[in-house]
Amino acid sequence: MSRRDTFAGRNIDWMTVVLTLALMLIGWLMIYAVSYDGQSPENNSFFRGIVGKQAFFIGLSIFLLFITYIIEWKFWQTFSYPIYALTIISLIAVLIFGKEIKGATSWFSIGGFTLQPSEFAKFGTNLAIAAFLSRSNIDIRSLRNQVTAFALFLVPSVLIVLQPDPGSAAVFLAFLFVLYRQGMSETFFIVSIVSVTLLLLGLVFPPLQIILGLLLFSSFILVINFKQKLYWLIGFAILLATTIFIVSKTEWLKYVFLANALILLGLAFYHFAKNKRALVGRLVVLLSIGALLVFSASYSFNNILKPHHQARINAWLKPSEGSALYNVVQSKLAIGSGGLYGKGYLNGKMTMLDYVPEQSTDFIFCTIGEEQGFVGVIGIVGIIFLLIYRIVSLAERQRSVFVRNYAYGVAGILFIHCFINIGMTMGVVPVVGIPLPFISYGGSSILAFSLMIGVLLKLDSERYRA
Repeated sequence: MSRRDTFAGRNIDWMTVVLTLALMLIGWLMIYAVSYDGQSPENNSFFRGIVGKQAFFIGLSIFLLFITYIIEWKFWQTFSYPIYALTIISLIAVLIFGKEIKGATSWFSIGGFTLQPSEFAKFGTNLAIAAFLSRSNIDIRSLRNQVTAFALFLVPSVLIVLQPDPGSAAVFLAFLFVLYRQGMSETFFIVSIVSVTLLLLGLVFPPLQIILGLLLFSSFILVINFKQKLYWLIGFAILLATTIFIVSKTEWLKYVFLANALILLGLAFYHFAKNKRALVGRLVVLLSIGALLVFSASYSFNNILKPHHQARINAWLKPSEGSALYNVVQSKLAIGSGGLYGKGYLNGKMTMLDYVPEQSTDFIFCTIGEEQGFVGVIGIVGIIFLLIYRIVSLAERQRSVFVRNYAYGVAGILFIHCFINIGMTMGVVPVVGIPLPFISYGGSSILAFSLMIGVLLKLDSERYRA
C-alpha cells in the first residue's frame, strides 16, 4: 500500500495529541488546587463547581478534537472565508447583545454559560489569512497584498479593542509570524518594533516631549548628512533650546525656547530641502507617522480604555504611580514562595487563602509556581515549548502552503498567549487578562484552542494528499 493510500488515522501526530492532553490535565489539577478547601476536605470534588465545569469543557474539547478529525480536510480551506465572516459578525453582535463582565462586553450569556467570540475569532482569522496567502497570485512583497493581509487581522482586533479587551486584541500580532514566514521583508518588522516603542512612549510621557525628541533626532540626521559649520551651529542651537525647554520650570520661558527650537529646525529643513530633498521628504513622513502613533496612544489611553485597563498599564509602565499593583505583587510573592521544588500539591498557602485575584483564570501560573516551584514552572514551560516546536515542525513538513500558513498561525497564537500570560504574572508585561492555553479555567478558551489543534491534526494527517 502506498503512503498516499494510507489510512489517515495512522498519520495523526500523537506527540501533539499527548502534549495537548497533558496541558489539559495539568490545568484541571491546578484549578482543583485553586478551589481546594483545606478546612473542609469532604466538600472538595473534581466534578463540582468550577472544577466540574472545567471537566465538562475538557470532555467537550476532546469530543471536538474527534469531530474536527472526521470532517473532510478540504472543508476548512473551502469555507475559510465564510467562517471568518461569521466570527466578524459575532464580534459585532457581542458589542450590541453581549453581557458586560468586569467592564468588558466580551461575552454572550447562554443558559448559565458564557461564550467569548474573540477566542474563536482567532481561529477564523487564522483560516482566512492562511487561505489568502496560499493563493497562487499572491506576493506578500506587494503593498496591495500586504494591506489586505493586515486588514484581515486588524478588523477583528479593532472590534475586540472596542469591547474593550486589549489583551485579546494583542494576540492578533501572532499573524506577523505567518507574514514573515511567507516572505515579508525584515524592514517591516524593524519598523513595527519602532512603532510599538513609540506607542509605549506615548503612554508614559507627554506627547509633546516625544515629538521634541523626534525633532531633535531628525535635526542630528540632517546635520550628519550635510557637513557645514552653519548646520552644526543650527543643530547645537536646537539641542540647547530643547534642553532648556525640558529643564526650565518657568512656563513662558519654556515656550519661548520651544518656539526658537522649532524655528531653527524649520530653517534647517528649508535649507536642506534645497540640496537633499529625498532625505528631508523621508524624515517628514517618518516624523508625521511617529507623531500620529504617539498621539494615538495617548488619546486611546485617556479616552477609550476603561479605568481598570489604565490602572493595569500604569502598574506596568509607571510602577510608582500605578494603583493596580496588588495583583502583580501578590503574584510575584506566590511564585517566589515556591522556591526550587514548591510547597507541594494542595499545600499552597497563598493559593488556598485567595491572596491572588483571578487565580483560576489569568493568574493560574501563580499556583504552579507556589505549589510546584521552579522545577514545576520549568516543566510546564517545557511542555508548552515542545508543543509550539512540534507545531512548527508540522508546518515545515507540509506540501500545502495553506496548511503551512495555518500551522504557523496556531504556533504564533499559542506563543503570544503564553508569553503575555506568564509575563504578566511576573510583571514583565501589563496585566491584560488573557488565559494560559489549556490550563486556565474557561470554556471558550479551551474549546477554541482545541478546535485549532484539531483542525491542524486533520490537515497534517492528509499532508500526502493536500
